[in-house]
Amino acid sequence: MGPFLERSSWVGRPAKHTRRNIWDAIQYLAASGCQWRMLPKDFPPYSTVQHYFYNWPDSGSMVAVNEALAAASRLIAGRTETALAGIIDSQSVKTTESGGPRGYDAGKKIKGRKRRIVTDTQGNILDAYVHTADIQDRDGAPSLIERARDICPTLVTMFADGGYAGDKLAKAISHIEGLALEIVKRSDTAVGFVVLSKRMIAMSTP
Repeated sequence: MGPFLERSSWVGRPAKHTRRNIWDAIQYLAASGCQWRMLPKDFPPYSTVQHYFYNWPDSGSMVAVNEALAAASRLIAGRTETALAGIIDSQSVKTTESGGPRGYDAGKKIKGRKRRIVTDTQGNILDAYVHTADIQDRDGAPSLIERARDICPTLVTMFADGGYAGDKLAKAISHIEGLALEIVKRSDTAVGFVVLSKRMIAMSTP
């Protein structure tokens, strides 16, 4: 992962904190959900960690790291380096009134934000997008599918659940050549919770 992260400048003062320590601090924040100021003293100052937290995604470093890890995971599993099939799904979560935009998901009866992700069939994230929960699947999916295809041009099939069915989404992505949308529908005879093939992989991704 080191080669993908920004290197220290050859001019000015030597870096006081290693990129590894900064990365570990970001992982701690992601795993614990603690506030910036609650970052343990074993890590670099929170202001330093915060600087790289916002700078690395903007520089494209995180995209490069994710692509490399996904490719390595696929090769270890004996698959092709890039995916041929993807899975799109979303999940709405409650949020507080303070801190960022929020909306109401009438279907799930949740007021907050929605994370929408595209994974390969192994569960490796290809792309993700967070927006207000009131944006429906057919409206929020086209731009994410297009971005995922740009990141992974080998995609030829996109699996989705019944929330993405209909002409609206199909027409919105019809300009993407060589990509087929396949809806994985729930059986009419199913009772209660039923695991559906392929689509559950996306939402089991951390």
